[in-house]
Amino acid sequence: MKGLNTIMDDEQFKLTLKRLAHELIENHYPFSDTCLIGIQPRGIVISDFIHAYIKQAHPEVQFHYGKLDITFYRDDFKGQIHMPNITDLDFSIEGKKVVLIDDVLYTGRTIRAAMDALLDHGRAKKVELCILVDRKFSRELPIQPDYVGKSIDSIVTQKVKVFWEEDRKGVVLYDSIN
Repeated sequence: MKGLNTIMDDEQFKLTLKRLAHELIENHYPFSDTCLIGIQPRGIVISDFIHAYIKQAHPEVQFHYGKLDITFYRDDFKGQIHMPNITDLDFSIEGKKVVLIDDVLYTGRTIRAAMDALLDHGRAKKVELCILVDRKFSRELPIQPDYVGKSIDSIVTQKVKVFWEEDRKGVVLYDSIN
């Protein structure tokens, strides 16, 4: 990866996820009408962490947590074959506050697809967006996050890579042109 720039190291990554969890606790406790939904595939690690952290910090709280596959709602197939992930929503979102969780907000198309997919599971009272990294100047659709781990300035030739392996967690920005 050419022009590698560390946005978050392992410690910053963990602190950022904990801060996002605390913001959700602050705004939604006791979560009586709120559910968290991670967007497959890359938002799942972030949503799993946030879900586990909230459950650990507040074991008395019961709330719904699900995983949403958006494969067939995307508008960027362009003849490619995509393997779907699993949607795990064993609850209705009807009348609930939904917090969608993903790793990187770039053009907004993934979130648009997620909102389309959500409609198949009911009509939410409100939908909020929790993002680890916001590439704020690259939006193609009028979508803005409610909870942001880190906002960055980047250009179209740069890519954001989120690492969440056991031995390496963090976020880097790199030039995609060789």
